[in-house]
Amino acid sequence: MSVSCGSEVAFEGKENIGVYDASAWAERGFCHNCASRLSYRLKDTDAHEVPVGLFDDQQGFELALQVFIDRKSAFYSFADKTEEMTEAEVIEKFAPEQKT
Repeated sequence: MSVSCGSEVAFEGKENIGVYDASAWAERGFCHNCASRLSYRLKDTDAHEVPVGLFDDQQGFELALQVFIDRKSAFYSFADKTEEMTEAEVIEKFAPEQKT
């Protein structure tokens, strides 16, 4: 689960952070020391998704969107009703040039 943080994201200890291309439209940031996931950044908009577990104060967070819903395991389901996007819908919205 992640929090949409927009483009105004700053990390301390940048010497410990690695980045790699996750796809043509996004990259992932991770800790060089422990390999923890730190962010998912959309290249076109510089918008960051940051794992919810990195926040000390999680008050006010609300589950609002589930992506790749057509690829989720059948054995779980969230109780809250949210917006849902299939893999094709995610690609259409965030990487239209990747359509096949």
